[in-house]
Amino acid sequence: MTIENKSKQSFYIAVILYQSSADVLDYQPLYQEGFFLLKATSLEEAKKKALVYAKQQEVSYQNEAGETITWFFKQIVDVNSLLYNELEDGTELSARHFQNYEAYKQLDIAGLSNLSVIEK
Repeated sequence: MTIENKSKQSFYIAVILYQSSADVLDYQPLYQEGFFLLKATSLEEAKKKALVYAKQQEVSYQNEAGETITWFFKQIVDVNSLLYNELEDGTELSARHFQNYEAYKQLDIAGLSNLSVIEK
């Protein structure tokens, strides 16, 4: 890649959803939403990189009980350019809009977030 092409790269953020499975009869799957920073020359290139990266993150391992846990790529939720291409302390990376605040709050109530909701 030439220096000229490299200078035209921008940052993109990919939101990737993973799902777990296990070799246990009554296993309840767990889901993980990951946010990944990518550098690409176009949105199309960023989408391709996100798919490659998502598949590379699939993994299987044995837990403490000897059960095989597998994390697999389920879906690319979103790939979009960063709001600002300069990264500094406090830079907003991306924004998504929604209308159903009650459904959004349910994510934390269901234990899917490590953070407490701090409301105004």
